[in-house]
Amino acid sequence: MNVGEKAPEILGNDENGRQILLSDYKGKKLVLYFYPKDNTSGCTAEACSLRDNYSALREAGYEILGVSVDSAASHQNFIAKHTLPFNLIADTDKKLVEAMGVWGEKSMYGRKYMGTFRTTFIINEQGIIERIFSPKEIKTKTHGEQILTQREPK
Repeated sequence: MNVGEKAPEILGNDENGRQILLSDYKGKKLVLYFYPKDNTSGCTAEACSLRDNYSALREAGYEILGVSVDSAASHQNFIAKHTLPFNLIADTDKKLVEAMGVWGEKSMYGRKYMGTFRTTFIINEQGIIERIFSPKEIKTKTHGEQILTQREPK
């Protein structure tokens, strides 16, 4: 997906099994952030940065929705452990990560595997993608502040 395109209407099911739709956020800006795995150091730092900046993001008109391919049970644990005030989509069938173009081959220590590229999409009130933070841009420890201060690409 690219800037200027409409995000998919069906986003998936959250940690409670409730279907989440793009239209649920109509009239609000949505931070749709994709991350590789619950309870890993970078993903925890990113989630906690969004948690710590949650009030400021809400005041700026944003809602937050996280996505990984982890199970709903894993998400429930992650939310409880870190007191996250936002929902997480359990994209276990990989429909959303594939639709958004954030699923692909990764490499760690020379080993190749399939995984989620850490990516954040800022979606406007009409459901149009207006900003994308690429994996190289995202600073996990300060991602909440990044969103508040870097609304336009560099």
